Amino acid sequence: MSRISRRSVLALAGAFALRARGSGAPAVPEIFDHMLLGCGDLDKGIELVERYLGVRAAFGGVHPGRGSRNALLSLGEHRYLEIIAPDPQQPRSADVRQLYRIESPRLIGWAAHVDDIATVERRLTAAGIAFEPVRAGSRQRPSGETLRWKALSLRDDKGGLLPFFIEWSKDATHPAVDAPKGCQVDRFEIAAPRPDEVRAQAAKLQLDVNVVNGAKATLRAELKGPKGTLSLPA
Repeated sequence: MSRISRRSVLALAGAFALRARGSGAPAVPEIFDHMLLGCGDLDKGIELVERYLGVRAAFGGVHPGRGSRNALLSLGEHRYLEIIAPDPQQPRSADVRQLYRIESPRLIGWAAHVDDIATVERRLTAAGIAFEPVRAGSRQRPSGETLRWKALSLRDDKGGLLPFFIEWSKDATHPAVDAPKGCQVDRFEIAAPRPDEVRAQAAKLQLDVNVVNGAKATLRAELKGPKGTLSLPA
């Protein structure tokens, strides 16, 4: 079964059909959509990635009203890296305050792809997992097209260790399709001082993601490009 068809089957089943297997999970979760590399300056984030991987991320657009802008790099089919930073042309909003405080680019979150966000709402409610109201998002691409999506965030995402869920508009071109290509994500995992606690929550969410022991709670990833590899945290 191809990865595309498998993703569709998983989404139709509620996007939670995969069981959490702790350290036995795949190197990259099946429902991994993208990860966010937060930085205080977009150009610095782009330069860091290009220096290690040899591919320059392309400007993606701005998030109106949220005070941020981004650059994108495809990491394979339906996977990409979002480099996100404050937009100096917009007022400083609550959404971007943490970005201004980032001195060295670091992973600040990740998204899991679903085809029906309403199904996720029902499943989380049934499991007794608190979440924020679904939020509609958009940004204008350089082409002038407006990209739209719906996102659902957990009330407690363990400081960004657990994902938010994203449903792309049916007529949307997934960012991985036309972002610069040539790179891939070989490993993505969660590190935590108390991995059993995070692993238990991931199991409750039925997320097939590696959770490992680490001195500091952080997301870890290894990217590969034509020039070399980039391990995050860098």
